[in-house]
Amino acid sequence: MSTAFAADGFDRLPVIDVRALTDPSSSTAARKSVAERMGAACRESGFFYAVGHGVDAGLQSHLERLSRRFFALPAEEKMAIRMALGGRAWRGYFPVGGELTSGRPDRKEGLYLGAELGPDHPLVRAGTPLHGANLFPSEPPGLRDAVLEYMAALTQLGHALMSGIALSLGLAEDYFAARYTADPLVLFRIFNYPPGEDTAEDGQPIWGVGEHTDYGVLTLLKQDDAGGLQVKSRQGGQVCWIEAPPVPDSFVCNIGDMLDRMTRGVYRSTPHRVRNRAGRDRLSLPFFFDPGWTAAIHPIDAPALEGATADDASERWDKQNVHAFQGTYGDYLLGKVGKVFPDLKSEVL
Repeated sequence: MSTAFAADGFDRLPVIDVRALTDPSSSTAARKSVAERMGAACRESGFFYAVGHGVDAGLQSHLERLSRRFFALPAEEKMAIRMALGGRAWRGYFPVGGELTSGRPDRKEGLYLGAELGPDHPLVRAGTPLHGANLFPSEPPGLRDAVLEYMAALTQLGHALMSGIALSLGLAEDYFAARYTADPLVLFRIFNYPPGEDTAEDGQPIWGVGEHTDYGVLTLLKQDDAGGLQVKSRQGGQVCWIEAPPVPDSFVCNIGDMLDRMTRGVYRSTPHRVRNRAGRDRLSLPFFFDPGWTAAIHPIDAPALEGATADDASERWDKQNVHAFQGTYGDYLLGKVGKVFPDLKSEVL
């Protein structure tokens, strides 16, 4: 069977209370109940809202305030930590239009971050791309500490959610932790989407970020109340885009290409995009919880996936068949990052 695109589509994303996965005292039955809901969401849309996640609301608000203060700085202050200074670690600031999706500039500015690794870390000593130290601004004070605390909390939540995904496939809870995410590649972005015209001079729509799928296994997105996130569906045989509006104290969770590959297309990395029509800045904080750099990606042998096959190249935004990929997650990621920032490609590849 092929499940690259659900025939009946979906018209909303489910809201799932995941507290049973984050509370060690929860019963096995409660954990499996949450996992079943997550599995259904991964099969149907590849997206769900996670509530009851346990990430401190005060920390989230504090980081959001500091992020807005950073983006309000003069351009020259933000450019003091521009990505060109981040080298192979692929960290730092980029201005509006500095990031591309499918070759077209996105209308967003952002700060690229990741696990804080010193020069003595083995992967840093080896010159491994996307590993190293972050470039933190001097203003506003406290942003560094808030980012590192937030990433630690989201890493813990990522492990909990992946245990639920494992259970949903009939696997041991530590399946992914034991094979792929014992040392996850953790990448974090803080994006600001300014308002503006919807259409470019050539008549093409201007997107905050164009249609794309995420690369790894799981994304946890904190979005503000501006809205603008859209997820691709199909209803009545026609492709359509549904809104993923803000849900208070939630993370929008979606699976990436590598989990799609592992599950032979049963769990789908669904295309999504952003257009800011709020008439004001939109703040977005995507956190990527991905396989380790050297983790070799293979289809999972599980009863829930028996007989599944997939080739979704004709329906994907990039016309690529993710199920033909062979190699490590680092291999896959390197094949993607140079297209996002072509001017910095030589720093990483």
